[in-house]
Amino acid sequence: MLDVGTIALLRTILDEVCESVPPYDAGVRAYVASRILEAATRGETRPDLLKQIGQEALSRAPTMWR
Repeated sequence: MLDVGTIALLRTILDEVCESVPPYDAGVRAYVASRILEAATRGETRPDLLKQIGQEALSRAPTMWR
């Protein structure tokens, strides 16, 4: 289970990565969030790497969500 500080970090990173995603594109945001969360549950807590993972996920989000 992730601690409160890590959850806050993940939320901040998600917001930064998805700042250009329109509010109605919840699917894209969920996809990116799942990839960031997956990395965090594997033990990755470095903000720079989590942000990179999020940016890669955003660039690979299924086109039906764009």
